[in-house]
Amino acid sequence: IHEGSLSMEIKPNPAHHALARLEEAGFIHTLVTQNVDDLHCRAGSRVLIELHGNLKTVVCLQCGEHLGRDVMQRRLLESNAAYLQEVEATAPDGDAVLAGQDYSGFRVPACRQCGGILKPDVVFFGEAIPRCRVETTLQALAASGCLLAVGTSLMVFSGYRYCREARRHGIPVIAVNLGRTRADGEFSLKIEADCGAVLTAVSERLCPPSRSAVRARPA
Repeated sequence: IHEGSLSMEIKPNPAHHALARLEEAGFIHTLVTQNVDDLHCRAGSRVLIELHGNLKTVVCLQCGEHLGRDVMQRRLLESNAAYLQEVEATAPDGDAVLAGQDYSGFRVPACRQCGGILKPDVVFFGEAIPRCRVETTLQALAASGCLLAVGTSLMVFSGYRYCREARRHGIPVIAVNLGRTRADGEFSLKIEADCGAVLTAVSERLCPPSRSAVRARPA
């Protein structure tokens, strides 16, 4: 329950923007993310596979009906207005931290189509990634000349599996990450540095300035 829209205070960082510029310039043909925060899309990435889904939508577990998270937020507020007084803080994913401990009166809206249970349209721990999403990612990997792993420890198998698959097919894997990862043995090259700084430097070197940016420069 939250008065504002989902995570709008959280903005894409330099790494998000650099990846979007590299895609626009043709250096990235598919971006695969384990994140569910919509920041890649908001930064401008368009050829995007969100392995674990996206928090901006809600799905009915019974009939499959989808609705926007903002719609769900409004319905939660309508049903639980009294709890607003207990909000102490808002987490990065838009969830509220409540002061009270008695949640017996809290009401979670049901699906208006069938009365089923609604949940964020994301893959929770223990759930499987939809097979079609896995197959699309494997097809993109097979068409790639290189796999770039950015800012991830790859401890979750849903990401690590693609490093193993790339190595199995002779596709080089380059990682940009601070600290150890599960796939350290799979990399052709590992750059232990801040991914935002590295990707920004690479994009500035490889990507020409946009036409709008050129026009905006003083003579």
